[in-house]
This record gives sequence, structure tokens and C-alpha cells, in this order.
Amino acid sequence: MEQKYYTEAIQNNIFEIISNAAEKLEVNSYVIGGFVRDFLLKRGTPKDIDVVAIGSGIALAKEVASQLPKKPKVQIFKNYGTAMIKTDELEVEFVGARKESYQENSRKPFVENGTLQDDQNRRDFTINALAISLSKENFGELLDPFNGVTDLEKQIIRTPLDPDITYSDDPLRMMRAIRFATQLNFTIEKESLEAIKRNKQRIKIISGERIVDELNKILKSKTPSIGFNLLFETGLLDIILPELTALQGIEEKEGQRHKDNFWHTLEVVDNITQNTDNVWLRWAALLHDIGKAPTKRFDKKIGWTFHGHEFLGGKMVFKIFKRLHMPLNDKMKFVQKMVAMSSRPIVLAQEIVTDSAVRRLIFDAGDHVEDLMTLCEADITTKNPKKFKKYHNNFKIVRQKIVEVEERDHVRNFQSPVSGEEIMETFNIKPSREIGIIKDAIKEAILEGEIPNEHEAAFKFMLERGKKLGLTVANTL
Repeated sequence: MEQKYYTEAIQNNIFEIISNAAEKLEVNSYVIGGFVRDFLLKRGTPKDIDVVAIGSGIALAKEVASQLPKKPKVQIFKNYGTAMIKTDELEVEFVGARKESYQENSRKPFVENGTLQDDQNRRDFTINALAISLSKENFGELLDPFNGVTDLEKQIIRTPLDPDITYSDDPLRMMRAIRFATQLNFTIEKESLEAIKRNKQRIKIISGERIVDELNKILKSKTPSIGFNLLFETGLLDIILPELTALQGIEEKEGQRHKDNFWHTLEVVDNITQNTDNVWLRWAALLHDIGKAPTKRFDKKIGWTFHGHEFLGGKMVFKIFKRLHMPLNDKMKFVQKMVAMSSRPIVLAQEIVTDSAVRRLIFDAGDHVEDLMTLCEADITTKNPKKFKKYHNNFKIVRQKIVEVEERDHVRNFQSPVSGEEIMETFNIKPSREIGIIKDAIKEAILEGEIPNEHEAAFKFMLERGKKLGLTVANTL
């Protein structure tokens, strides 16, 4: 077999230092995995470097750190037998070559020392098993036992060994196969894809955090629908996000059909990726219609309905985030808000855009009104060119109205011009329900455009409202 050398891949001074350190310790070392793959794909210069040593990876990391000018700290992960150094914006992880064996109920392997070939055998895919030697005698030589370079050229995701064993041993690799296929726009080799279908139930032993990490990487890709289509095809999506697969399919009654909301959702996700890098807004696009499956009804007079699907969808977001161990903080609340409000601008765009409706939209969406508009514009998936143009033009009108109303009325993150303390002083009352009634009435009057959002008008309105409630202005005023 012809030997290939890629010394141009390892021009950075760090590789020479690793080579020197390995020689001093009398061990062979190799750069392996994503760094080599991305170099061959010309995907830029990766900042993460994985180095495997035929010996102790931790000892090699310590020796490398001692030879570096800035003597960086060595982070040691004893449980994994790995160590990491951060230097000049690079993260270099060192591991000793190892053999792995697995138990059925865990993806954590039993590890023992091994050869380079053992280490390449345990890699998930042939394109991630590529290694370049850092040893003096063959510095830059590519070691490719599974024809990973050919798979790169053919744009194929394939496992080095039997895919059933590879996926059963560590079921997260099924998600990784789909994620790489999405990121690289590669095809999962047929036998490998069939093995994912056969082993799909094994995904249940993987933690929610690990699954979400892969889902996030799929969502952050250029065309997330590739990944979600594969998750659906393999049956993994029905286990991970059954709320999404419940949207798939079209029902017909009395000649009336509804659209397939699953495939529509994937279109919306692809649309929104063109306008935002915010992964949580992309999550909102993915989940914006999940309330439609449980709210679907057929009415003989009006056809298919999904009444209240946004409200229910917002509640379902919390359950999904909790089940998958996702953050139950402001990120979850943001996705909830986007899902719950996802139809509001659409309704506005279909009707005459009134100032009061726009004020309420700004008031309810707050700082996220722009995100909401981005989501709703992505929701336009009609194939009718006239309708497509009309809907987008309508959204432009709504956007312009938002700017005009906000500049004039300042209702974003609304604070009442009259405080509760001022109401208590004016009517000489203690904390009571009347204060809430008056503040709500002021808010409603401003949102409806009955009074401007300013203190003098709001104070006068407060006096009138207080009088109707039977309150008397304090003598001290």
C-alpha cells in the first residue's frame, strides 16, 4: 500500500513539540480523528487536536507542557485516562491508545492499554479513524486502515467494524452518524443505516444531556432537516421526540385534508436557519406546532381545526425540556413564549394592522418581538408564489408598524407611568386589590390607545378610575 505523507497538516509548532516530547518518553504518538478529517476536507484549521500515545497520554501531556514556552496547566481527567492542554487558542487532548469492551446496559467501556490499531478499531467512523504519525521516523505519514480517505471522497459515513456492534456498544454513535451526515452533507452507508434502525431502542440508555448535545449540533447545521429526516427514518425520533413524529401524516374527512405538519416543521426549521444562529430560536421553530397533534379536530362546517395549539404547545415545551434534562431557565421560557405566541403575528398579517393589536404584540413579546417575527416569517412555506409574496409583504407592514408604534408609545418592557405607591398616597389606602385593578386599567387604556403612555394622562385616568371604585383623594394632595 502506498504511503501518503501530509506534513503540511502538521506545520504548527505544537506538533514538533509533541514529537520531541514523545521521543524523550520513547513512545509513538499520532494526531487522530477530527483534526485529520477536517484537514482533508479543507474545512479550515481545527482548534481541537486529539493526540493518541502508545503509552501514557497523561505523561505525554505533562512532558509537552514542560517544553512549551508558557508552561500551560495540564488538565487531567483520571477517570478517562486523558489530559488536556490549552495553548495559543488550541485545545490539545492526549489519550493513551486503548482497547474497549462494553456491557449491555452501559455505554461506558471497560478500557485496557492497546495498540494504534486497537485505538482505530474503537473509533466510531472510518473518517474519524484517520491518524497522522508524529514520530520522527515517519513524521506526517497517514495511517488509514479502513479506507477513510476513500469514504471522505465518496462522502460516506461508515463504521470501521460491524455496525451492529459499533452502535450497540455505544448507542450515542447512532446520533453522531446522523449529526455528521447533517454537518458534512454525507450519506450514511446502507448497512450502517439499517443497523441504526435495528439498534434504535438502545438509545434509551443514553442520557438526555448527551442526546440534546447532538440535537443542538444538528440544529446548528446549515440544513437541519437532513438530520431530522434521518432521525425519523431510523425510528430514533419517535423515541426521543414523539411529540414531533405525532405531527406526521395527513388525514382526510369529507374531502377535506390538512397539511402534514411534521414535514412543514422541518421546512420551517430550514427556513429559520437562514436568518438566525440562535439555537433556542431554532428549537422554537422545531417545536412551534407540537400542540397541533393533541388539538386536532374535524368540524363539518369549517373543516380541520387546531384550536389552542399554541397554548398547549407552550406547556408541552416544559415537559420536553424536563424529560431531556435541558435547561429549565430563561432559555426554556424563551422557547415557551415563542411557541405560545407563534400565531400572533400571522393573525395580524392577515388582518388590518391596528395600533392597539401591535401594542399588545410588543407588550407581550417584550425584547423578543424581533425573534417572534423571524419565527413567523420562517413559518411561510406555501408553494404558491403569489401567496408567498403577499404574506412576506404583509409581514413587512407589521414590522414597520412595530417600529412606528414602539417609537411613539414605548410599550416594550412596559412599566406603568403611575406606580402602586403613588396610587396608595393619592387615595390614602394600604396595599389592596384596588391598586391592581387601577394599574391593570391604566395598562389596558394605554394598550388600547385611549390614553398616551405618559404620567399626566395616566394620573388623570387613575383619578377617574379610583372615583368609580369609590375611592376618595387624600386631603394632603
